[in-house]
Amino acid sequence: MSDSGVPHEGHNKIPKGWMTFFIGVIIFLVVYIARFTPAISGWSFYKQYDEEMKAGAKAAVAAPAEPGMYIGKADAVAAGKSEFETTCAACHMADASGGIGPNLKVALKYGSTPADLYESIANGRPNGMPPFGQQLGNDKIYKIIAFIESLRK
Repeated sequence: MSDSGVPHEGHNKIPKGWMTFFIGVIIFLVVYIARFTPAISGWSFYKQYDEEMKAGAKAAVAAPAEPGMYIGKADAVAAGKSEFETTCAACHMADASGGIGPNLKVALKYGSTPADLYESIANGRPNGMPPFGQQLGNDKIYKIIAFIESLRK
């Protein structure tokens, strides 16, 4: 008699559900490694990122480069006013009379031309004005400039 009285489970089979899960995990890992390992598939996040950046650069170049192009156009001034109220009014007040930021109806320290205003809004200024170029984009900045210019007249 070879029975020692200690239970042995060596002869029991793995349940079919667990075996299916195990094989599924192995198949998933093989497919995942084959698809997302750059040395095998050639796919790379960096390539995808570079393609998106090139497409964005082309779109930025295609945008009009004239900051004053919307000045005097009522629909652009209305859109600029709406954007100004949501983005700029916290510092410059809703009527642009100044608060934390300067009064935008008068001559400004860094210049008051549409090109100077664009530079200030898009890239910011030292000691207070943060850059909004990425957040707003060229078109919204141009409309905000049109709104500011309408207040000066």
